Amino acid sequence: MKIKLLVYIGIFLGLGALFTGMWITLKNTLNIEVANPIVFSDKTMMRELWASYKTEYLEPVTFRTLDKQRNNVTTSEGQSYTMLRAVLQDDKDTFDKSWLWTQEILGRKEDNLSSWLFGEKEDGTYGVMTQIGGNNTATDGDTDIALSLLFAYVRWNDFEYFRQAKLIVKDIWEESVIVIDGKPYLLANNLEKDSVNSYAIVNPSYLTPYAYRIFARIDLDHDWMGLVDTSYELLDKATQSKLDKNNSVNLPPDWIFIDKQTGELQNQHFTSDLTSNFSYDAMRSVWRVSLDWYWYKDQRADKYLESLTFLGEEWKKSNQLFSSYSHDGKPLTNYQSHAMYGNTLGYFMATDTAAARQIYNKQLKALYSPDKQAWLNTLSYYDDNWVWFGMSLYNDEIPNLASSII
Repeated sequence: MKIKLLVYIGIFLGLGALFTGMWITLKNTLNIEVANPIVFSDKTMMRELWASYKTEYLEPVTFRTLDKQRNNVTTSEGQSYTMLRAVLQDDKDTFDKSWLWTQEILGRKEDNLSSWLFGEKEDGTYGVMTQIGGNNTATDGDTDIALSLLFAYVRWNDFEYFRQAKLIVKDIWEESVIVIDGKPYLLANNLEKDSVNSYAIVNPSYLTPYAYRIFARIDLDHDWMGLVDTSYELLDKATQSKLDKNNSVNLPPDWIFIDKQTGELQNQHFTSDLTSNFSYDAMRSVWRVSLDWYWYKDQRADKYLESLTFLGEEWKKSNQLFSSYSHDGKPLTNYQSHAMYGNTLGYFMATDTAAARQIYNKQLKALYSPDKQAWLNTLSYYDDNWVWFGMSLYNDEIPNLASSII
């Protein structure tokens, strides 16, 4: 009986090999393309989402990043997001083409920084929107562009990226850093430092301590580690101070104003455009501190994230976070934002791993369709980026590529 069974198995295996060989021969003869089966993994998901982003938000030929929800404008921020994602995904072709467009179109003649806004002008032509200050800088865009170039230098071993990054880093300091009583502070743009106002505008979500640690290694002429210190100093003050409200629930604000003589906060300059709300700008502060915590284990980052208890309480209360809150904790909208979950996921990773897993799976990963190899429903430009960055942090897909720079 055993001998017969072995014979049958041998015949079966032989026929299987025969038919496999026949199929391979037929496929090669007819040049049949067979799609790879969909095998879901988080790493595959991040790669496919990058591919779908390029299709959805990068203009063919130019490789400029389109904000389709704002009449297809392009910002230095948007270019920096594309460059960061490209280098993290080891996509040199997209990186180089996006950087080339950024240099040629957004590059400023007076320094090595980028104009912040490009789009359709009043006369119907396209260009830098100088009529509304689009030729000025946005410090977050310049910072992330410089960081992406340093990543590219390490990843692709091309010194030209390093040279370009060093020029940008130097000019960020010269144009957008003010020194008050021996301490450096990062400003929102190139205008604040020399304005006639007694105060300067700061966007806390532009503060990027992990980048300054890297910049300190390539620019020894400036106190970048001092900027790490004042970034945490300002974040703590801005988050804990009541600002223009009666109290604070410990949420970072979209904007703050610092006295140019003392560095202290001034609270009388908030407007409908420059608010103290925890909204689409401020939510990025959480992600940036989370990345500093993740890469460098700075105790200040850990302490700061621990202080954002309002986020944990809101989640526990209703298993949701609204898209915008006032500085005193009042919901300003009745809907959720994908970008909010992407940006605040790092807080939950540091303080409540069970909640982080729940948010990742139900609020972020659930947006992805393995069948489409893309989002189930197309996300906005901003949501797409910050969901991707949040998920990349969770999946350990944001290595510090510049850690080897000495």
